[in-house]
Amino acid sequence: MSLARHRTWHVLILTLVLTGLAATGCGGRVGEGGRVGLVYMDAQGYYAGVRKGMLDSSRKLGEDVQILEINAQGDASKESRFVDTVSSAGVKALVMSPVSTTASIPAVKLAHDSGVKVICYNTCLTDEATRKYVSAWILGDPVKFGELAGAKAAEYFVSRHITAPRIGVINCETVEVCRQRRAGFERALFARLPKARIVANQQGTTIDSAVQVADRVLTAHHGLDAFYGESGGATMGAVKAVRQRGLIGKTVVFGSDMTTDLAHELVDNRILKADVDISGRVVGKLAARTTAQVISGEKLGSQIVAAPVELYSTPRQARKWLDTHPDGLP
Repeated sequence: MSLARHRTWHVLILTLVLTGLAATGCGGRVGEGGRVGLVYMDAQGYYAGVRKGMLDSSRKLGEDVQILEINAQGDASKESRFVDTVSSAGVKALVMSPVSTTASIPAVKLAHDSGVKVICYNTCLTDEATRKYVSAWILGDPVKFGELAGAKAAEYFVSRHITAPRIGVINCETVEVCRQRRAGFERALFARLPKARIVANQQGTTIDSAVQVADRVLTAHHGLDAFYGESGGATMGAVKAVRQRGLIGKTVVFGSDMTTDLAHELVDNRILKADVDISGRVVGKLAARTTAQVISGEKLGSQIVAAPVELYSTPRQARKWLDTHPDGLP
């Protein structure tokens, strides 16, 4: 059956390089349902969940919409080239987690000045640039995120009569939300345990790098009580380093960003004691809904669209997560 006789719903996924749009031959489709650009900072874990949530909810964006997507891989120049390309192609909206609060500003300004509605999720720009160029920001409160982990860590240590725990942080603080996560973690921890100390704070965003960083921290701080991982990679790396060192029952981990592997570690519960998460799939669904509202001209109650923040701290909760996420996408 032809499109002329039957109007079908479809989403066209295009991974673009700078010349990719011209190669797709999609120019005649602009008037049908329009285009929406979608930028990920990574293709795995949380961002894979965002992608699934966005695509599963794409009907909210209208019939025959095209979603043009790219994995920026943390590269501001790659992100900028994509934004320039899709802005020239007449996208109606750009949904993105900017690589940098500052380096991403020129690209977002270009999109805004081209008449493209910009919707941030997870990360965004500086406060001033966000107010100027961004229509909405889907955000799980990063301070609350850290506070949930910090409060659970404090509860754990108090239950074991440890009044001055020494904690190492494996961070992802090239991104502002990770700095805010640590601020929340420390606020909740120190409120209950003022003698607690952060003895190390080092970057380790991928699992491999986090294992190495955590191992060095364990060497430098014998008898370390715990790690706080600010991201999924940081958390899993800390767990692996503790296991490799044979420190099960001595050093524990409080983490971030649920994955299948972390859920299994929480079921085991010997090293990982709690993990805080913002569901990528839920954020993707919120992004689709918010983008539809912005494109239609609907007035939002606030520029910030709140995404739920959830704490997982028991094996039962971890098993439930695994049961409800058979595809492994958070």
